[in-house]
Amino acid sequence: MEIEIKLPVEHESNIFGSFDAYLKKIEKSLAVSIVARDDEIKIVGADRDTALAREVLLELLELSKRGNTITEQNVDYVLSYALEGRQSDLLSIDSDIVCHTIQGKPIKPKTAGQKSYVDLIRERMIVFGIGPAGTGKTYLAMAMAIDAFKKDEVGKIILTRPAIEAGEKLGFLPGDLQSKVDPYLRPLYDALYQIMGAESYLRNSEKGLIEVAPLAYMRGRTLDNSFIILDEAQNTTPAQMKMFLTRIGFGSKVIITGDLTQKDLPVGTKSGLDQALEVLRPVEDIGFAYLTNQDVVRHPLVQKIVKAYDEYDKKNERRKKLADAKKNEGAKKRRK
Repeated sequence: MEIEIKLPVEHESNIFGSFDAYLKKIEKSLAVSIVARDDEIKIVGADRDTALAREVLLELLELSKRGNTITEQNVDYVLSYALEGRQSDLLSIDSDIVCHTIQGKPIKPKTAGQKSYVDLIRERMIVFGIGPAGTGKTYLAMAMAIDAFKKDEVGKIILTRPAIEAGEKLGFLPGDLQSKVDPYLRPLYDALYQIMGAESYLRNSEKGLIEVAPLAYMRGRTLDNSFIILDEAQNTTPAQMKMFLTRIGFGSKVIITGDLTQKDLPVGTKSGLDQALEVLRPVEDIGFAYLTNQDVVRHPLVQKIVKAYDEYDKKNERRKKLADAKKNEGAKKRRK
């Protein structure tokens, strides 16, 4: 089958990608041949495949018309829906702008999982954002916090995370107390600078309106009228998590983010995030957003890495269950 569609020349380079990389990906994924002559695009292939390719190109065109720079993640996302025989929701997601960076770039969810996460933050007082690296858990929470702060919905932003090394012992660090804890909090500063700007952050920080601090500093405080983000929550102990959750005062909103696959706690220590997910599931007004490798918005290779590790972990879990079953069966036979 052969289909022809109109694709304005000014959008072709955006949709096709550098050296036609996106075009080649669409051709390979859908088993079609695409030929471009001026603003005429000819798609050749099986009936279903050409129809899917047409839908993919038209959706990317609409995204481009809205002023977006098409990324490989956009192409992969639309293609994954097409291959599953579902209508992509990328255009409806794209219209939800959370806020803008200091350079004027819009911050918005890029996947259905991220859209659900943002909607939950708007609706609930406490939200747990659980997912692998690169799914935008912290960045979107930070954007929501800054937007609420600028609209005077909250009077203060508090960002915190456990000060724990990622599998290393760094020993004694030089400098004063702030210098010692800053390296652990650097990802939070990076997001703040990008969205709010260094000057605005420093000005509000000096007034005490924006606070970035280790989790240990939260004990004994009551946090009213604040937007509070606890990052890397998988590295909290049960006692720390309970302490944090009981700090929440009136008029506050709390986002707790974590990746259950990347814990840096000592071996044998239970994660406070694991326990909180079990204990708080029946509690109303608490939202749980679970992001997956499909929501990864970093380099496409990160998505493949996360998926590979997930499959590896599942395989090991199946092997362990099988080994345990055989061991139990052997023990039963010996008892007989």
